Amino acid sequence: MINRQILFLLFFLPFIGISQSEDEKQLKEIYTTSLTNGESYNWLSYLSNQIGGRLSGSFNAEQAVNYTKAELDSLGLDRVWLQPVMVPKWTRGIKEFSYLENAPGETTNLDICALGGSVATPSGGLKASVIEVKGIEELEALGEEKIKGKIVFFNRPMQADLIQTFEAYGGCVDQRYSGAAEAAKYGAVGVMVRSMNLRLDNYPHTGSMSYGDLPVEKRIPAAAISTNGAEMLSTVLALNKDVKLYFRQTCKVFPDVQSYNVIGEIKGSEFPNEIITVGGHLDSWDLGDGSHDDGAGCVQSMEVLRLLKETGYKPKRTIRVVLFMNEENGLRGATKYAEVAKEKGEYHVFALESDAGGFTPRGFSFDCDEANFAQITSWKSLFKPYLIHYFEQGGSGADVGPLKGNGTVLAGLRPDSQRYFDHHHAENDTFEHVNKRELELGAATMASLVYLIDKYGTVQASNIKG
Repeated sequence: MINRQILFLLFFLPFIGISQSEDEKQLKEIYTTSLTNGESYNWLSYLSNQIGGRLSGSFNAEQAVNYTKAELDSLGLDRVWLQPVMVPKWTRGIKEFSYLENAPGETTNLDICALGGSVATPSGGLKASVIEVKGIEELEALGEEKIKGKIVFFNRPMQADLIQTFEAYGGCVDQRYSGAAEAAKYGAVGVMVRSMNLRLDNYPHTGSMSYGDLPVEKRIPAAAISTNGAEMLSTVLALNKDVKLYFRQTCKVFPDVQSYNVIGEIKGSEFPNEIITVGGHLDSWDLGDGSHDDGAGCVQSMEVLRLLKETGYKPKRTIRVVLFMNEENGLRGATKYAEVAKEKGEYHVFALESDAGGFTPRGFSFDCDEANFAQITSWKSLFKPYLIHYFEQGGSGADVGPLKGNGTVLAGLRPDSQRYFDHHHAENDTFEHVNKRELELGAATMASLVYLIDKYGTVQASNIKG
């Protein structure tokens, strides 16, 4: 008697082969359309070159909202709308200035920038002795006696031997985020933080910082110093502990202002209540034009919907693009989006984020259970012709993170990250550093995964059919 499993395979294998062939054809069409008739690079050019840096609460951020909404409107989606969200407003002021004083009248200029959210120095600037530490944990050992009245110089570099550069970033970003709050407890008058950059150059890298619950009157100014500047400052301190560091910055915090998440969607033909979200963050820091962080992710996400429409694919599930506001210094847009989704009882089956630059795509990371990961990895052979090999569990993205729960599968596009932190939050995060072909490959890779999720559903969603 023929085994039932053999009978099952004999009956269904031809259909599996047909489905595989259909998927190969659809992915080929997606990649071809993106590479020969894409819009992502044109959209990014406008965001970067015509609008520029899009700091939350700024006029540029408002322009970016209006521009991307108009472009989504032009795609003929089923619905496009703005979702209001209150965001913090911080301004940098005039360009920062700093120098190292080896002796009276003997100075060397340093490349610095204020950290996002920092208070200003006194109007005439701040000059004090410097104490170097490798991390926050060293402050307690030094104590108030050695820190009071000084500028704390946090000089822990990103760990160069870690191949995963985001792991290296995570290993030292605490000194940027919490360094000022911790140093102030010991009487420090300011902090200078080594830029989160694996390369030695003269670009200071900004980024968010927090004072926690520190009273306003006790907050101290915080700035980043370029990696070359950090190396020089450390060398000088090793030779002469009596040098003085001067810096001046005029940044200011204002009351919150209203901004918007930009949202567009194609309604699902079979399961409209199952939502697939793809997105990036529309805000950026103000030093460059935010091309890699995260203009690239925004235009790639917009392109996902356009590519599906352009190739004639009719989604079963509702596919939604969300351009989140205020990822850089508050995550307000992502929080608001998740809150509204919960209030409306929306069921998100899948959420994909692109926020790691517009470099060559390598694959994805997934925050999901084993059953869903097994289904996703069964599609790896479809991506192999496009050199997409990285499918790993662990992590997704900051803006899709608040959607976690209820079986939602979260994912993050993972481009090659070796050059990402050369540009991250710095003046050289500009359009000319984005390669058109790499950007378009990333958009096609995202659209291909969204297509497969839409066609086959997630494990939990396929059991619900809601």
